[in-house]
Amino acid sequence: MRNFLKQTFASLIGSLLGLIIFCGVGTTGLLLLLIVAATSKDSSPEVKDKSVVVFDLSMNITDGEPSSGTVLRKALSGVDENRMTLRSVLDTIDKARLDQRIIGIYLDGTNSKGSNSVGFASLKEIRQALEKFRAAGKKITAYGVDLQEREYYLTSVADTVVLNPLGALEVNGLSSQPMFLAGALQKYGVGVQIVRVGKFKGAIEPFILTKLSPENRQQTQKLLDDVWGEWRTTVAASRKINSQKLQAIADNQALLEAQEAKASGLVDQVAYSDEVIADLKKLTASDKDEKTFRQINLSKYAQVSGKSFGAERTSKNKIAVVYAEGDIVDGKGEDGEIGGDRFAKIFNKLRQDNDVKAVILRINSPGGSAIASEIMQREVRLTREVKPVVVSMGDIAASGGYWIASDSNRIFAEPNTITGSIGVFGVLFNGQKLANDNGITWDTVKTGRYADTQTVSRPKSPEELAIYQRSVNRIYNLFLNKVAEGRKLPAAKVAEIAQGRVWSGVAAKQIGLVDEIGGLNTAIEYAAKQAKLGKDWQLQEFPQVTSFEERLFGRATEEVQTALGIEKSPIPPSHPLLTEFQKLQQEMTMLQKMNDPQGIYARLPFNLKIE
Repeated sequence: MRNFLKQTFASLIGSLLGLIIFCGVGTTGLLLLLIVAATSKDSSPEVKDKSVVVFDLSMNITDGEPSSGTVLRKALSGVDENRMTLRSVLDTIDKARLDQRIIGIYLDGTNSKGSNSVGFASLKEIRQALEKFRAAGKKITAYGVDLQEREYYLTSVADTVVLNPLGALEVNGLSSQPMFLAGALQKYGVGVQIVRVGKFKGAIEPFILTKLSPENRQQTQKLLDDVWGEWRTTVAASRKINSQKLQAIADNQALLEAQEAKASGLVDQVAYSDEVIADLKKLTASDKDEKTFRQINLSKYAQVSGKSFGAERTSKNKIAVVYAEGDIVDGKGEDGEIGGDRFAKIFNKLRQDNDVKAVILRINSPGGSAIASEIMQREVRLTREVKPVVVSMGDIAASGGYWIASDSNRIFAEPNTITGSIGVFGVLFNGQKLANDNGITWDTVKTGRYADTQTVSRPKSPEELAIYQRSVNRIYNLFLNKVAEGRKLPAAKVAEIAQGRVWSGVAAKQIGLVDEIGGLNTAIEYAAKQAKLGKDWQLQEFPQVTSFEERLFGRATEEVQTALGIEKSPIPPSHPLLTEFQKLQQEMTMLQKMNDPQGIYARLPFNLKIE
């Protein structure tokens, strides 16, 4: 027994020392990390009377929580990621609306240019929360130096929009500039063969074309027109100007200097940041000798309890919100991915949990593995037989992302959600020319005609391509049938609107792919009504972060950095040329995530990005 205890203790000490070395911090630093994390949960930030919540527009807003490992790496690296979930942002703004100590929100666009990739659908939900805040009689002030359409879409909701005298406002419309790799693949001898169904399936075009096909150009143009139309309508309503005036500015001016933006009615004031701060000091009745106005930033205010003014719910009845964000991959998946097996287990667990009365599937995904999508969709259907399952579409819910949505009770999307893309494809690469040009050859011994079908040493024969095409056709027909059955649409109608075509949320509603226009809050309210819960319910989010992980890696991040003496360093803005290299990197990353066992994918066009 004594030897056992000694060995156990030695093993424990060895593991602890290994953890310390692995994390790259000293013993003192590790202890501080644990102590700070353990005590941070009970500490609530102070909110002074007549305070303004500062919303940094450069914040990275995602659907789901980051994993504990991701946050730890950020904390120890000293990089301030400035990240919140969309749910947290919406709840925090609503809490500020109810809190009598909060008199306004300051939208700080000082460092926002090109730094935030949050989509227009998510921005619309935040915008609606800000409109509700303003309708409660509280003030919103926005300030920026260089504002693009994405930032201005949000800041235009403010009572007062202020632009720096040397700043500018970009209103030149939206664009999408896909990158094509076909020329490079051909130059370096990488062969590409494609099997697909759907004339609009643009996901494979970067590998076989040097420009957009007419069909892909048509769908991309329609999508941009819908998103841009919603932008003009929304901004025009807030600024009380004609939407056609915004189109005229986009066509004739594109970039407005500060005074031009004011003359056009798009901003209210032209001033420096110190002048804006002086006005906010008056609003908050701050002392003249104070350095700044009375404030609390959004992420810190999110930690403030809202129980005293009814901003938090407590109930044994749970509405589960499952965040499906990222590429759909086979297996468990990693951070930023939707692993079919992992999410199937989540739904299986929720289906058997009697405390969970309804489930919201929040989708922000371009799709991916067809098999993983089917595994998830099966669990959604089984769960729907037991309790309501409602889908809330975020910025993107297309291809496999639509597959997993199709069999829910109801689908909600924003007007500028990217959805549809009901099509299937496979990409078959071979390195024969590349290898041969460099003196590499292969030889084959096999026991069956198709035994080496999976090889990358040569192109596929016509007979082999026919086998792949049959598989793709089978998956596509399965996809169509699932949509027709789940959406209660005629099969001929689904075949017509499918073809891999991408639709905006508003267009998807018109053709029956979406039931209602609305955000996550609207979907939650509908689910509560379907489950007959009234006001007696509480949200529960999945995938979950355990309480210890949340305390250790979530709320305590800032305190940990301070305790370890780590200086924060903001992420520098991207150079236009660097942005293009990042696009190429994203293409390569997407290829790495293509792990479907049969090599068949239901995915959005690879590099569809609205700028």
